[in-house]
Amino acid sequence: MEKLVPIIRPEQSDTASLDNALELLLATGRTIEHSMMMLIPEAWGDHIPMDQNKKDFYEYHSSMMEPWDGPALVIGTEGKKVCAVLDRNGLRPCRYLVTSDDLLVMASETGV
Repeated sequence: MEKLVPIIRPEQSDTASLDNALELLLATGRTIEHSMMMLIPEAWGDHIPMDQNKKDFYEYHSSMMEPWDGPALVIGTEGKKVCAVLDRNGLRPCRYLVTSDDLLVMASETGV
């Protein structure tokens, strides 16, 4: 454990801290989808329609860690898949385009 801590250092940016937390979750064998859903859960609760299995996932993981709140659009990859997660406040837009040669272009601002 001594080699792992501190995972998040006070002098780091929010982005660096999130990256460190994501790397730790990936190192435990979780998929990128699972890890990012743990870090930045979508809005959920009694008033939001959601599959019970997904609600159970979020409820279970909420006992392990606090969610990363935004506004944030976080895009991650482990080299094969791209995973994008919008914070539960939903204030950050996401625009994307897949070109004819399979290049993925994403931006959180209009006009890109």
